[in-house]
Amino acid sequence: MSPHAQLIKSLPKAEVHIHIEGSLEPEMLFSLAQRNGISLPFGSVNEVRDAYDFSNLQDFLDLYYQGMSVLQTEQDFYDLMRAYLERVHADNVKYTEIFFDPQGHLPRGVGFDTCLDGLWRAIGDCEREFGIRAKLIMCFLRHLDEADAERTLDLALVHKDRIIGVGLDSSELGHPPEKFKSVFRRARDEGFKLVAHAGEEGPPDYIWQALDILGVDRIDHGNRALEDDALVKRLAADKMSLTVCPLSNLRLRGISQMADHPIRRMLDMDLKPCVNSDDPSYFGGYMNDNFSALDKALDFKEDEVFALARNGFEAMFLGSDEKSKALENFDAGVSTVMAQAPRSQP
Repeated sequence: MSPHAQLIKSLPKAEVHIHIEGSLEPEMLFSLAQRNGISLPFGSVNEVRDAYDFSNLQDFLDLYYQGMSVLQTEQDFYDLMRAYLERVHADNVKYTEIFFDPQGHLPRGVGFDTCLDGLWRAIGDCEREFGIRAKLIMCFLRHLDEADAERTLDLALVHKDRIIGVGLDSSELGHPPEKFKSVFRRARDEGFKLVAHAGEEGPPDYIWQALDILGVDRIDHGNRALEDDALVKRLAADKMSLTVCPLSNLRLRGISQMADHPIRRMLDMDLKPCVNSDDPSYFGGYMNDNFSALDKALDFKEDEVFALARNGFEAMFLGSDEKSKALENFDAGVSTVMAQAPRSQP
């Protein structure tokens, strides 16, 4: 158990780096495969979990896209989203911004509306039932070309009431952000918020490109920014949120052990990291698991736990009034937690 396990459990949280397809647990994978008559190359849930031994990002992505094949109907996407929201509600997540990958479904004959309608229906049901709020961010797959991304953006334009932003994910190395300059400019002009995975495996230059060429509002991962002093100063000056994913970094061999994770150095450098789960079914944990893994390895102080949780709310894509209210609610939630729980040692 981590030193601040009860505090982590009790704190309100916001998650802003989660791929909904990456929350597909092996049990649901088998259930949906059976529902849709799809053959899997695995004989059991344990065989699937045994396959979750990755040496790099591409190893993971190969299995990720294979698992995605069981998602066929609107009900499949509904069930997937509902399962995720129920799970993170148990971790006291109050707000979440969720990536989805339509380009991973369209070539399989699964329509954009089929995917979006299922996800959106589950979001509405869970907000009514649990009070958890969720928004959607549509990602472009960077291993595909910009023309494909442009066509995908065309499909999203009629759904601007349900999609708050666009992002960039998938294989990072060899696919720099500048490859998507035009489609990101058009997305910005259409009123979408912009994010991009950068500096997970790719070099600090990819983060510079995401900032200066794509004009992103938030950096997903960003770990390798610490290799560039000028970039660190830029990110600190801009108060740019970094959506860090600790268990993902460990499972994809970005770090050899959790004690090597750079998140404390990020805080010390006046950066704005927040904790997220990325693809929790593949990487071994949801929000509280990621917080606890860091807490156990790095021996956090209470104020560091608070700062990381608050940074998640600061990273949200809400209007200024809504965000101010959310931060007030977070601060009030912290006060309640601290009043009800015995203080741990700083």
